[in-house]
Amino acid sequence: QGRVEMAVVTRRWERNITMEIWSEGTEKALIKVLQPKKEAGTTTLKVGSDMWNYLPKIDRTIRVPTSMMMGSWMGSHFTNDDLVKESRLIRDYEIEVVYEGDREGIEVYEFQLTPHPEAPVVWGKMLYQVRKGDLMPTWAEYYGEDGELKRTMTFSDYREMSGRLVPTRSRMVPQDKPEEYTEMIYHELHFDIPIPKGTFSLSSLRR
Repeated sequence: QGRVEMAVVTRRWERNITMEIWSEGTEKALIKVLQPKKEAGTTTLKVGSDMWNYLPKIDRTIRVPTSMMMGSWMGSHFTNDDLVKESRLIRDYEIEVVYEGDREGIEVYEFQLTPHPEAPVVWGKMLYQVRKGDLMPTWAEYYGEDGELKRTMTFSDYREMSGRLVPTRSRMVPQDKPEEYTEMIYHELHFDIPIPKGTFSLSSLRR
């Protein structure tokens, strides 16, 4: 469970959203908007590959169809697919070490993720770099099926929260709009805590 701030910067506007998050393993997540007031109560539920959004303004729960998975999540540079598929990298991709050594004074591994032929994924390949010493991610690159770099995510501000070292800041930048970005800043994270029964149910979206 935690509290995260999402800052979205585009050419035309900027917005900041504060959210409470709950997750169980990698298959279940509940994300509820706390601020700003006009969007408070907007909630996303993820269970496996299924995803729903609750919109309090119209008091409706909407299931996100497959055709909308590459659409923007909450107006950010993250997609609905990011929330659903990021947890399934091991299943959907062949992973190999393509670099091991020193970069900028830090010992790192670089992994290349190539999708299995039958995998229902949108990326032609992904590259991840992690620090050797503590396996913390430093950046990830996402490539299209045409082999072109589409976006980059960087990780920083590593801190210990609830006994675990985590990158508390991550930034997604689209390759075709380098002046834009979405940044996630984790202010609180609590691990291995009791989760109320029914947290990851459709009824929880309206609470």
